[in-house]
Amino acid sequence: MRRAIGVSVSDRVVAGVVEDHGLATAPFVGCTADELLSLPAEGIAECIGELAVKAAGGQPVAAVGAGFPGVIRHGVVEESPNLQQVKGTNMRRLVADILRARGIDAPVSVYNDADIVAAGLAGTRGQLDRIVRVWTLGNGIGYGQYPWTEGMWEGGHMVVSLDPKERFCGCGGVGHLEGIMGHRAMRLRFLDLEPEEVFAQAAQGDTRCVEFVSFWHRALAAATASMIHLSGPGKFFITGPNSKHVDMEMLGRFLNDMVKMSPFQGYVFEVVPSTDEVAIVGAALNADLTPAE
Repeated sequence: MRRAIGVSVSDRVVAGVVEDHGLATAPFVGCTADELLSLPAEGIAECIGELAVKAAGGQPVAAVGAGFPGVIRHGVVEESPNLQQVKGTNMRRLVADILRARGIDAPVSVYNDADIVAAGLAGTRGQLDRIVRVWTLGNGIGYGQYPWTEGMWEGGHMVVSLDPKERFCGCGGVGHLEGIMGHRAMRLRFLDLEPEEVFAQAAQGDTRCVEFVSFWHRALAAATASMIHLSGPGKFFITGPNSKHVDMEMLGRFLNDMVKMSPFQGYVFEVVPSTDEVAIVGAALNADLTPAE
């Protein structure tokens, strides 16, 4: 792998230089979550440019990769419910122009944020020869896959409920996985409890919370079952801030009820920590090996 810069835009902006599938230096941290919500698209691009310049340290880089939440195609953020101000922005061109003005003339690629996590797991675990699939559980819900493939891949907006009252997804859609599992959606559903309190009270036997936690796991099992029936069995990683709430036994039991045909057996889950390093490595690795056109 050539020397490349990886950038992750999620709860904050982080960037770093990647060499040999690992960070060459400590990550550089920029805009906070509150700043991201208030900055215009140009301001976010400036933040990315500033961190990329710091990460490069005056040395040449072969490529720059960045991960954003939302639907990303041909460098354009076509939709981003969690960063609505960047919708329609050609972020690849914007970042490339900013970097060029600051002395970094390298090709820029932009990916969905879950895809860079999948690539980062493949790179840091020595699994570049395998298909890696990952669910990211945070404010939104992401589905990522390595190797990177052109497409929408908005797994968090997969319909997992036919209840017309399930309207908590940030995009406004009914019955979406993110409308059940997303941090923002859980806060809207339980106006009197934070998500952490919901899971804590479920562990203590509170009926309302117990029922929701079961629903939460069934939703993830349903989305995973759909992915298995489309692309086959295998390992699914689960990461992100709310991955700590996953009960593997419960999830496995629900999934076993949903996937019965023998060719689709052989699936397994692994919960892994959410780290800046994995996202940065994944963004840089994709930009170097599979640049998004």
